[in-house]
Amino acid sequence: MSNHNSSRRSTTRSNLRAARHGRVSSLRAGARPASAHQHRGDGLAHGSAFDAPEVWHDPVSREGRPDHDVKIVTQAAGHGYIHPVSADDVRERVLQLPAVFQEKLNIVQFSRMTKKRRLFPCYGLQWGTAVYLYPIEESLEELYVRAPRPAQRIETEMYGGRWVQDGNLWRLMWTEATIRDFYLNNVLMHEIGHINDDRNTSFRKREQFADWFAVEYGYRASRQRRHSANRH
Repeated sequence: MSNHNSSRRSTTRSNLRAARHGRVSSLRAGARPASAHQHRGDGLAHGSAFDAPEVWHDPVSREGRPDHDVKIVTQAAGHGYIHPVSADDVRERVLQLPAVFQEKLNIVQFSRMTKKRRLFPCYGLQWGTAVYLYPIEESLEELYVRAPRPAQRIETEMYGGRWVQDGNLWRLMWTEATIRDFYLNNVLMHEIGHINDDRNTSFRKREQFADWFAVEYGYRASRQRRHSANRH
């Protein structure tokens, strides 16, 4: 069995994203405590109850297969939830990576929301050569019981997330465009970073590498493409 890293996001994250402030229904339906958001790599990697078990996908060699041949497994998001990106979005985004970083990714699974994941939510998970992406609220609003940590706020706002205080709670608000950007250029990239990390073994260093990968090949690369497209 391989390393497992969740992102908050993204949970985790996986990181995580999340990576990835978890929801606690006993506090209020949909509200998340500060401790579960963006903890990529907790859960399965540490044997806690943070992440529900996933379906294991055996690694398959991609030698001789088309570059775009990333298998997509789609589960229904669940009532009140949506998958913010599509299979075509993921395939297109993976193809934009340098070829060397595409080779180890076999499968991207769009996983369903479950009761356990509502209590301990995450945005994404890496397990072996597979990446699992988790649904988000259909309203595109996430409810938290504490103010976001500075790093969490900076990261989400980089992709257009907007934090609004609501009494003693905080709402993280997205649009269809910003949550799509966040998943494709942060969550997905973070988990692919974990797949391509053959050097680090400690949780801290693996998270640092995946965070760097998401910034370098997700955030910066996507902004450079946009800038180039706007110039033309």
